[in-house]
Amino acid sequence: MTPFRVFAAGSMAAGLGLLSFFGPAATAETPRTLQGSAPEQRGQIRVEVSLVNMLASVLDKNSRPAPDLTREQFEIYEEGKPQKVEVFEPETQQPLDLALMIDTSLSELSDLSFETDAAAHFIAQVVRKGDRLAVFEFADRVTQLTSFSDDIPRLQTAVRHVVPGDGTAVYDAVYLGSEALARGATGRRRVLILITDAGETTSRADFETARRAALRAEALLYTIVVRPVKSEGGRNTAGEHALETIAGSTGGASYYPDVLPQLPAMFDRIDRELRTQYRLGYYPEPRPPRGVYRQIEVRVKGDYTVRSRKAYYSGGPEE
Repeated sequence: MTPFRVFAAGSMAAGLGLLSFFGPAATAETPRTLQGSAPEQRGQIRVEVSLVNMLASVLDKNSRPAPDLTREQFEIYEEGKPQKVEVFEPETQQPLDLALMIDTSLSELSDLSFETDAAAHFIAQVVRKGDRLAVFEFADRVTQLTSFSDDIPRLQTAVRHVVPGDGTAVYDAVYLGSEALARGATGRRRVLILITDAGETTSRADFETARRAALRAEALLYTIVVRPVKSEGGRNTAGEHALETIAGSTGGASYYPDVLPQLPAMFDRIDRELRTQYRLGYYPEPRPPRGVYRQIEVRVKGDYTVRSRKAYYSGGPEE
């Protein structure tokens, strides 16, 4: 199988080339124009308010998905101000766009065969009617091995033919994977899944660039960190903490299998969570300025833990 897009981590032109190819990232909102029922007159003010969409994963006290909650149990806050829940869809059926990113750096080489087998099983499990998945590999550069597709055998073949390389461009993987997802159609859930040892070494993008790309794409980031050294004293944990922060800000999660045979269970948890998510939406009051990131929080009444994205981008050029 011949990979058709290669994005070098070591040059800014590579990142810019991807942006040029895919076009601008989608914003987090769907506009709604509010106006009076009377005919429009000279001097009338038309106010455009944008619907902010988000996904929420809710777990009970036993860390199991809680699928039977009501609209009244959810509260949304933007910059600390309560908002009215306008959209509520439990166990959302929105189709998925998934970017599966596999770390093929030499530090992962001994575990790579087991990881790719587990990933191939996950593909068959997670891709359902209407869903699409693309396979990427990353080491010192990020390579997209397939287009977004529901062709499970083709996707599995790509996963099983990844090529080892030098370096680990973790931030580039988050950044470029998010940009690829952002180019997709609206009305679909966007999910970025990284299998990595989190040992960042060669990225051109930095932490904040990667984080903002994921937020602008409205992508959920899930990371499965396969640690070659279990003791924190024997490894650099900065990459792990960085990925935890990015995943948390998007509403995703980070998983740490203690042994490789736990990897399928990590994939199962991700799949189960994706099938029990709540879709929420609201029209922000007051209306935010354009070009800014707004802090948001979802709370659920009762003994539950909720994960959702912590910010959204209001659209337009950044301030």
